[in-house]
Amino acid sequence: MKTKSFLIHAVMIVCCILFIFPFLWMALTSFKSPQEIFQWPPRMFPEEWSWRNYQEVLTAVPLLRMLLNSLFVAVAVTAGTLLFSSLAAYSFARLRFKGKDLLFSMYLGTMMVPLMVTLIPTFVIMRKLGMVDTYYALIIPGFFGNAFGTFLLRQFFMTIPNQLDEAARIDGCGYFGIYMRILMPLMKPALASLFIFTFMGVWNDFLWPLVVIQTESVKTITLGLASFQGLYTTKYHLLMAAAMISVLPVMVAYISSQRYFIEGITLTGLKG
Repeated sequence: MKTKSFLIHAVMIVCCILFIFPFLWMALTSFKSPQEIFQWPPRMFPEEWSWRNYQEVLTAVPLLRMLLNSLFVAVAVTAGTLLFSSLAAYSFARLRFKGKDLLFSMYLGTMMVPLMVTLIPTFVIMRKLGMVDTYYALIIPGFFGNAFGTFLLRQFFMTIPNQLDEAARIDGCGYFGIYMRILMPLMKPALASLFIFTFMGVWNDFLWPLVVIQTESVKTITLGLASFQGLYTTKYHLLMAAAMISVLPVMVAYISSQRYFIEGITLTGLKG
């Protein structure tokens, strides 16, 4: 058993090193000069540590404004997804109505539709509504939840005993009261999981902002990172510094909800 445990931990340590190495290389590269980045053989640590890249990246593009734009859009979409996906999941898990299973199956079927199929129709809708090149175009398409979030929360709802609902009804609590007062306080692990998935998805989204946004003041952080990549050259020292700045909010979001996130991944889908 000790040998088996040692081998498992050794494999896990090696995997951790492999996964963390690109991030560590990015962090160290952000302190290197352009000449150091391309020298051969490559050096892991910079010869001279300098914050010059961070100072330059903040003046090259309005990176802080783009960071705030991404934060605003990510928080708005995540809040809407948590609200509407939880309402839909509660309906599918707890309410009884005709055609529920068929409707849920059709809703899950939307997960099989590639993004490219809906990209142009969604853009046309945004243009008809006059929302292109605005925050609305970034927020509204994902604000009202999605099939993945509904499925994730529904599976967690189904792990909660129905006796809690029945006891609440006896005390005179309605459907919405059961949702708000009884079930939602128990949903923290699943909500934390969906929060992380949604926040990271919106934060890292590049294609949709590239399609609908042209104004510099509305661009997100992913478009800001792309501005350091040219047709023939790439400013790797600035790109790495900007990437380090862009990853900080995601790290804070994950660390703040890590305990609930792990618990939610462990418990979701145990029943149903």
